[in-house]
Amino acid sequence: MGNTPLGWAAVNGHEGVVKILLGRDDIDPNKPDEDGQTPLLLAARNRHEGVVKMLLGRDDIDPNKPGESGRTPLWWATCNGHEGVVKILLDRDNTNPNKPSQNGQTPLLLAAYIGREGVVELLLGRGDVDPDKPDRAGQTPLSLAARNGEEAVVNILLGRGDVNPNKTDIYDRTPLWRAAYRGHEGVVKLLLGRDGVNPSKPNIYGQTPLWAATENGRTGVIALLQPLTSATCSTG
Repeated sequence: MGNTPLGWAAVNGHEGVVKILLGRDDIDPNKPDEDGQTPLLLAARNRHEGVVKMLLGRDDIDPNKPGESGRTPLWWATCNGHEGVVKILLDRDNTNPNKPSQNGQTPLLLAAYIGREGVVELLLGRGDVDPDKPDRAGQTPLSLAARNGEEAVVNILLGRGDVNPNKTDIYDRTPLWRAAYRGHEGVVKLLLGRDGVNPSKPNIYGQTPLWAATENGRTGVIALLQPLTSATCSTG
């Protein structure tokens, strides 16, 4: 598998062995296995906080070195909900919180998509995080949280003044449009409570959020939107 002794010790959380190996002058702490996974990535992916701290204690560690599909140690810690590891990684100044995977998915976008509230708050605590950075389809963290009905994450994101609630994806769908389409009433209420949200913004086919809710029989959402806008019908 191309893994080094340090990689095996890291993936299994053997802190004593990691300490011994890091004490050698000829050790390469960034050497990956055949899948491009470094010891740091393996430790972060498997919640081994002690090993992560040891590795990050070295100046020659690259905290942003990705493995397969461009996924960094921070991406994997986010994916698995390892808040302690996320915090340790973010405490390192040269950890890039905006580094995306090959499909353009940043750690924040991933955390919003799967509803990792604690991780979302940790990531937003970094002053250099981009809360609106989209993936290749133009989907922002707010857009994906709205799509999946992640009310707590939507509320956290809307609490920031620098999040654009009307930012569209490549099909011109806003977060409100996506929440309306899926029938997420709680998310729709949160979005409509934010100043500046456009309740009538159509997608590229001219279909408004009210149209999306009506098309899918989302009666609760229709009741929220109908007083604010009128439907735009389309056969596109």
